[in-house]
Amino acid sequence: MSSAASRVLAVNGGSSSIKFALFGTGEEPRRVLGGEIERIGLPDATMRVTEHLVGDGSPASPSPFPPPQGGGKTKEGAECCIAHTEVNSDARRTHSLLNPVTAPDHTAAAGVLMDWVEQNVGSEELAAVGHRIVHGGPRYSEPQRITAEMLEELHSLSPFDPEHLPEETLLAEAFHRRFPDLPQVACFDTAFHHDLPRVARLLPIPRRYEAKGVRRYGFHGLSYAFLMEELERLAGRDAAQGRVVLAHLGNGASLAAVHQGRPVDTSMGFTPTAGIPMSTRSGDLDPGLAWYLARAEGMDARQFNHMVSFESGLLGVSETSSDVRDLLGREKQDVRAAEAITLFCYQGKKWIGAFAAALGGLDTLVFTGGIGENSSVVRARICEGLEFLGVTLDAGPNAANAGVISAAGSRVAVRVIHTDEEYMIARLVIRALGLAGGDMTGLSDSPDRVPSPGAERCE
Repeated sequence: MSSAASRVLAVNGGSSSIKFALFGTGEEPRRVLGGEIERIGLPDATMRVTEHLVGDGSPASPSPFPPPQGGGKTKEGAECCIAHTEVNSDARRTHSLLNPVTAPDHTAAAGVLMDWVEQNVGSEELAAVGHRIVHGGPRYSEPQRITAEMLEELHSLSPFDPEHLPEETLLAEAFHRRFPDLPQVACFDTAFHHDLPRVARLLPIPRRYEAKGVRRYGFHGLSYAFLMEELERLAGRDAAQGRVVLAHLGNGASLAAVHQGRPVDTSMGFTPTAGIPMSTRSGDLDPGLAWYLARAEGMDARQFNHMVSFESGLLGVSETSSDVRDLLGREKQDVRAAEAITLFCYQGKKWIGAFAAALGGLDTLVFTGGIGENSSVVRARICEGLEFLGVTLDAGPNAANAGVISAAGSRVAVRVIHTDEEYMIARLVIRALGLAGGDMTGLSDSPDRVPSPGAERCE
């Protein structure tokens, strides 16, 4: 690692995309840029990059971008042409790479990202890379430096989450091959829920499986950790110590109950497939359904897992789309679209009610994620009927996606808070490796906590 290295790269690998962001290495990370490689595994995979600007419209640091219309070659030879540049109201400049990148899998996508870093940022600028690891199993919770031993154990944990863990470990291995001396840190999405009360962790199956690590883990932990810190910053310590329900509604969706700053319960379980229906995940199901489909249709375990992970949820019920915006646009003409939206909102409302019971009441309800931050219709439908808990929305602020959307007389404060998992990754990496105090030249005066690129989508 160069003595001049002053940037941390946060990598957030999903099942079909890789989000990334570059931060300065101060006590509070400052975002320099972010981006996403989308549709990995499909022929039209693309890469987008967003540069954070300071108040005068200049880059937050020396711009890593070539001029508009410039181009470069990925390792695999696909063109990465910067086609146009836009500056939006949040002082973020988006550079769209419209030509497809070659990303048949996460290893190839990692090559695209690493090539881009070397060509436009410079590997000598990197102090470390932080990875979101969805599942830490029973052993891993605290952020820590990735070692060969850890990677071996994460490979063995792949059956815990076969949709995420294999790709995430491949990403870390690809970075190690390219930059063998660069420190990498694993940040576990299960960490926030690691100390759930025992009654919330136990699964009602034979006790012997608990010794094998089979329990309720919970996910979206990086998002929830960020939200709780933001809630305290925005509303004060008393609000953050109160009875809080966090609703992370996006492509993956879950809710968490928090009291006195500690997790009490969460909707996802042993895997991220549990809980409320999601874009393509079923959420909770009668376990007897697996046996029924095995007998009735000869469906094996692999086929069942594929169905509940990729063919269910909003897509399965609507039979047309997993995108909330599409479904809302068609619900008046298509009963299947209407039922998909109704089911999603009903289940969200039901989990809020259940968590209010677990908490003994409700003081604050927070919406976040692509749907939670941007769909006023979904928020309104979820909250409708929760007046008995003290939830009353103000239609105007809700329609404007304001930070506080509850009515003046509402006993429960209802908030919309942008989440930033990449920010949390960067901060955990900086603290784990003791990188605070790095070069902050040219960066803005306050931590940049804008939503990650693509957060405006409602998938």
